[in-house]
Amino acid sequence: MAHKEYGVTDIIDLLRRAKAKDSQRRIARATGMDRKTVRNYLGLAAEHGFADSVADDQLPEIAAAVFRQVHGGQNKSSDSAAGACAVLVPHRGLLSGWLETDGLSLTKAHIKLGRMGVDVTYSTLYRYARETLGFGGPKVTVRMAQTEPGEVAQCDFGRMGLVFDPETGRDRVLHALVVTLVFSRHQYVFLTHRQDLDALISGIEEAWEFFGGVSRRLIIDNMKAAVIKADRYEPVFNRTFQEYSQHRGFLIDAAVARHPEGKATVENQVKYVRDNFFAGEAFTDREHAQQEAERWCRTTAGLRLHGSTRQRPLWVFEQEEQPVLLPLSGERFDVPVWAQCKVHPDHHIRFKNALYSLPTRYVGKQVEVKGTRALVRIYLQNQLIKTHPKAAPGKRSTDFNDYPKEKSAYALRDVAFYLRKAGENGEKQGAFMAELLAGDVPWAYIRQAQQLLRLTDKYGAARVEAACARALAFGLMNVSRVERIIKQSLGNSAAPAGRVTSLPPARFVRDAGYFNHTTNHHTPQEDTHGDHR
Repeated sequence: MAHKEYGVTDIIDLLRRAKAKDSQRRIARATGMDRKTVRNYLGLAAEHGFADSVADDQLPEIAAAVFRQVHGGQNKSSDSAAGACAVLVPHRGLLSGWLETDGLSLTKAHIKLGRMGVDVTYSTLYRYARETLGFGGPKVTVRMAQTEPGEVAQCDFGRMGLVFDPETGRDRVLHALVVTLVFSRHQYVFLTHRQDLDALISGIEEAWEFFGGVSRRLIIDNMKAAVIKADRYEPVFNRTFQEYSQHRGFLIDAAVARHPEGKATVENQVKYVRDNFFAGEAFTDREHAQQEAERWCRTTAGLRLHGSTRQRPLWVFEQEEQPVLLPLSGERFDVPVWAQCKVHPDHHIRFKNALYSLPTRYVGKQVEVKGTRALVRIYLQNQLIKTHPKAAPGKRSTDFNDYPKEKSAYALRDVAFYLRKAGENGEKQGAFMAELLAGDVPWAYIRQAQQLLRLTDKYGAARVEAACARALAFGLMNVSRVERIIKQSLGNSAAPAGRVTSLPPARFVRDAGYFNHTTNHHTPQEDTHGDHR
């Protein structure tokens, strides 16, 4: 089993749980970390200033420092551990039978392996049994009935039935996200045609608004929108959903996969909503059904005598639970989209069909991109390196300061730059450049402007100045013609002064006899020197 690495978001979650007075054992169960890992992270965080009195807005900085310390100086070497566990691979079936079928303790299994000549330490056997056979691993806590007011809420999706969708013009399956406060059993029903992350966060947001506050914990079913890896021992949560929980201030707990008894509070409520609210009704569309669902939550569901608590959920909620909920403050969460992108040689990444620039030093690197409604943030190894306003698909956001200085003038189509440089090289060159770039679309001649400046580096300012003066005199507004003038002048100046050169003798196409006409009856047949023209 590969060593699991935890990111900054995971460390922030750990620190928030520690601030909430969770024990190390409880943090380990909720996050899937080993208790030693939890202890090590908390120790490192304390070195960087973490304490119960630290403000929440300081946690990301502390978590980032811990992450850099762990991943900057660590030297992983798991070859020896893997080699020790490899000895047990041939005996996997035997160990599984002893531990699961026969119910033997791991200590007894260690003794029996020793009798067979398998020489491994108990810690190696424990690690192998835990990682490979699922023996003795941490269990995710699921707090249900006996909770404090405002402590726990549970949520789950459930299929309701078909409802007409005016956007598609056909019936579509309607799902209900049921959010239930465990202490009072008061609940909110959010109806949606989708079960993605946007629908999940929107439903939970509406539930908090309906309750007027936020519970301290939220137990979620292992829905794909929120849980990337539904593991009994090491659940992996969606990064965006973790950020949402940090935005609202609640902690996430995951129910055990394929174990409905672990979340009986909400599991029973999904069936109750379907049977008591949805069944037998005729809703015109989702909006109509949502309005009726909210009314049903306040009246029928809220005022019923609950079968387990023998109390009315709405009354218990208003008297005991609502006053102790976490306050609902700030704006609605802006659901971000994350992606991995590569910085291309043109200094840009492509994200959601739009281009965003980065400085030259990041060209060729793989970066993480976080897009929200208004901004696009770019990260390298959890460090923010660039922020852009969000661009529409097909558009681009370019910071020309990201380009090398020697290329920024061309990228910016900076006419003034070329006029200034040409003027510095000479008066006639400046006049030629001004004439070249005159007009409504000067950037169409930027390449020629660059070529003119390069002629100075190649032939010298004096020769280019003379050639520009001649080109201006004859109205030759083409840089290639200017270079031709320079080359011709170089060719003429190559001949030594005072040397007389002789031309080759001229010769006629026809000999002299051709022009000696002795008769007036000359015919083409008599001409042996060529045809007439």
